[in-house]
Amino acid sequence: MADTRPVYLRLREQIAAAIIDGRYAEGEMLPSVRAFAAEQGANPLTVAKAYQQFQADGLIRVQRGVGMFVREGAADRLAQAERDAFLKEEWPAIRERMDRLGIDPARLLDHA
Repeated sequence: MADTRPVYLRLREQIAAAIIDGRYAEGEMLPSVRAFAAEQGANPLTVAKAYQQFQADGLIRVQRGVGMFVREGAADRLAQAERDAFLKEEWPAIRERMDRLGIDPARLLDHA
């Protein structure tokens, strides 16, 4: 299934995952817009839009002339937002399908 979301949202999700996973640690500088754009094969303006959302959300800080840095607490805030979104947006459809297929959630982990 093709991802039809705008590119900047997909890039934002990749960056968020990297922060949550610790690939971009708190206090660490993010790749420059141009470097990340080249790495992803994306337009630098699209990457800038993704970075601007992180800045607006208070997850990164910009040090003019130096770069963008992951703020303290960003990983925890992003992980909580991801959990909330999963439980609100994805879990209900998964749970409905499990019910339809007769999959007992208590036994699900036994099969994993």
